[in-house]
Amino acid sequence: MARNVVISGGGTGIGRAAAEVFAAGGDRVLLVGRRGEVLEKAGVPGALTYAADLSDAESVRGLAAFVTAEFGTVDVLIHSAGGNGGLEPAVDGGDPLDAVAHAWGVNFRLNTLTAVLLTEALRERLASPGGRVLFLSSIAAYRGSGSGAYAASKAALHPYAFDLAREFGPRGITVNVVAPGYVADTEFFGGPVEETRRARLVAETSMGRAGTPADVADTLHWLASPGAGHVTAQIVQVNGGAERGH
Repeated sequence: MARNVVISGGGTGIGRAAAEVFAAGGDRVLLVGRRGEVLEKAGVPGALTYAADLSDAESVRGLAAFVTAEFGTVDVLIHSAGGNGGLEPAVDGGDPLDAVAHAWGVNFRLNTLTAVLLTEALRERLASPGGRVLFLSSIAAYRGSGSGAYAASKAALHPYAFDLAREFGPRGITVNVVAPGYVADTEFFGGPVEETRRARLVAETSMGRAGTPADVADTLHWLASPGAGHVTAQIVQVNGGAERGH
């Protein structure tokens, strides 16, 4: 039976790869993101698209109304929207404290607030039983990200997911987090990764290669399957052994 799947950040990278996997299995997929033209070009067969700023409550309300009209019930909700706040426009002026406030605010808006608002807007639409909520975290949540802001914004998803898992468990809904390591072929770095850095990231793995969007997408697909029905409140690391569960 076809499921209704909502994927934020579905136009590129991991979100797009996940959309392709679910669509290939016969599920109905809705791609959500800030850039409508990117969603349209994603090329996922049969997928619906909806452009929205998920950090804006009014935009999320509009999306929730669209989901209600088109799907009614959401079987799988995947939060792939977010990214490197360092790629966003810098704050005007030269005050260091203003720059810090901006960096932390941007990262939490992109990576935490977007996921929270969308989840809260769709919580009553989640299939009960059988619903799946899946968050994308990062290896940075375990080891930092240099500035701390991006890592902290991803780590904040972990306790939120644990709380949701307890709350939604009686409804037969599972909530899990996938934390990828270095994944090639995404927009996270804003362009090609410098070769020395790429080689260092690959060398940290036990597998001797970068991750791919498909690696993460397949993990998300399994967590959304009936076979993972008793897996909840977990953080699944997909990093080739670069971080060993500490």
